[in-house]
Amino acid sequence: MVTGGAGFIGSHLCELLLEQGHNVVSIDNLITGKASNLHSIKNIANFEFRKLDVTNINSLNEVFHGIDWVFHLAALADIVPSIENPKEYFETNVIGSFNIASLALHYRVKKIIYAASSSCYGIPSTYPTPENAACEPVYPYALTKNLGEQIFIHWNRVYGLPCTSLRLFNVYGPRARTSGTYGAVFGVFLAQKLANQPFTVVGDGSQTRDFTFVTDVCQAFLAAAKSPISGEIFNVGSGKTYSVNELVNLLKGSFINIPKRPGEPDCTYADITKITKLLEWKPQVSLYDGVQIMLNNIKDWEGAPVWDRNKIDKATKSWFQYLGKSK
Repeated sequence: MVTGGAGFIGSHLCELLLEQGHNVVSIDNLITGKASNLHSIKNIANFEFRKLDVTNINSLNEVFHGIDWVFHLAALADIVPSIENPKEYFETNVIGSFNIASLALHYRVKKIIYAASSSCYGIPSTYPTPENAACEPVYPYALTKNLGEQIFIHWNRVYGLPCTSLRLFNVYGPRARTSGTYGAVFGVFLAQKLANQPFTVVGDGSQTRDFTFVTDVCQAFLAAAKSPISGEIFNVGSGKTYSVNELVNLLKGSFINIPKRPGEPDCTYADITKITKLLEWKPQVSLYDGVQIMLNNIKDWEGAPVWDRNKIDKATKSWFQYLGKSK
């Protein structure tokens, strides 16, 4: 079972599992996921899609029968909406995770893998950042994803639920989420490139990100499911960190600079020593190769919102209002 299976990462994971010969059930409420993400696999015999919501535990019971592995990716993402609607994020990301953990325990699934977020680290003091670094989430999205992780790890310790949590760093790739919400840099930049608009670079662009390609992330999920290791947290990153200016150079286009945003780290950079050693996983796709794949699939961003300085200022007003306060 893949929750959030019609989402960006979830749809790629469904494809990988089917390629490996598994029977796959994808559940998604299609609020942020897209049915079109599953177009290439929707008619495969050992694939089933169910439109369900993880916040409704009663509707999930029947689909858990016979499930061996659960990959829990269903969640609400994005920073600004989480600031403006924390209750909705708590219900989906925390209560939804509680429901999935409870059902997984009841139906005795063999392994459950939770898609956690590197945003739990807030602004780290150590780079590359190891799994034992302090969790200091800055905004509600980060908090709710970390609370979801705590549920699964706690259920492992108390009830023996066989689970693993993967803290994902800056995932990108074809079908990356685009919506009416100002969000991840790749979606913003590719829509701007299609519209022949300048890239909106936050600050001076020297901040770096651990951009991790989606197929590498899916291989990490598979490795975690196959492994007998349980109750552990693993970073999933590229093993490198790249500046936004480097990304602009690879995408080739003009740019303008916009104000730096409060609560954002100058660097995200995963220490992947633990996962490479214990799960024998390592990333395969370089940023250069990943960007070329993105450019080859740039039509995915046709119709996506095109952001300019004024639209971004308006969309991020709450961000500055609440996170920009001096402490």
